[in-house]
Amino acid sequence: MATLAGGLKAPGWSMTSFLTTGTYWTLWGFFRGIARLCFRLRLIGQENIPAQGGLLIAANHASLLDIPFLGCGVPRQLAFLGRHNLFPIPLVNPLLQRLGWIPIRQDRFDRDGLRRAEDCIEKGKALVIFPEGARTETGALGEGKLGLAMLVAKTKCLVVPAYISGTFEALPIGASRIAFHPVSVIYGVPIDFACDIERFSKKEFYRHVIDTVMASIQDLALTGRRH
Repeated sequence: MATLAGGLKAPGWSMTSFLTTGTYWTLWGFFRGIARLCFRLRLIGQENIPAQGGLLIAANHASLLDIPFLGCGVPRQLAFLGRHNLFPIPLVNPLLQRLGWIPIRQDRFDRDGLRRAEDCIEKGKALVIFPEGARTETGALGEGKLGLAMLVAKTKCLVVPAYISGTFEALPIGASRIAFHPVSVIYGVPIDFACDIERFSKKEFYRHVIDTVMASIQDLALTGRRH
C-alpha cells in the first residue's frame, strides 16, 4: 500500500498487487496466443460475462488445460477454486495463490477454503468453480457437488455456466503428451438465484442450484455440437 504525504495510506494499491496483476495478464496473453495458434481456440458468448461485480463461472472439467483456456477467454481477472494438492510444488503454491488460485481440501469439509471463496466473490471478483469437483475420466459431464450451491446461498451471486470442449481430447487424465486438438469455450447467460432462496428450504435450494447449473452446462454442450 503506497504512503502519501502526512503518512496516509493510498488504498487499493501496492507494488505486490501491481506485479501480481501484471503477471496475470502476461500469462493471460501468453496462453491466449498458444490457444489460438495451436488449438484453434473458439470463444462463444463472451458478451454474457458481466464486466464487474462478484460472480461464479461454473464449468465442466476434463483436463488441466481447462484452467488457462477458460481464463484466457474472459477479459477480467479471475480467481480459481481448486483442490489443495493440485500444485504440490512448495514454491509454486504461494505464487499461484497470489495469482488467484484458492486451494480447497476434498478429503474433508474445508470451511476456511469456502470462506476465502466467499470473500473473493463479496469483494466483487469473478471466481471459477468446477462443480464436478475433479476432472472427469471419460470426458462426460459428471454430477455437481455441494460447494457450488453453498457459495451461491452465502453470496447470492450470479452464476455464469460455461462448457469447454476439446480439452479432454488434447490432454486427458494420465496423458503423457498434449495433442493439438481444437478447443471451444461457450459462456452461457448468467443465472440469478437470489429470488429463489426464499422459495425453498436450504436443502431444496442447494439441489435447485446444482440441478439448474448442471443442466445449463449440458445445454451448452449440445449447443457446441451444433456449431
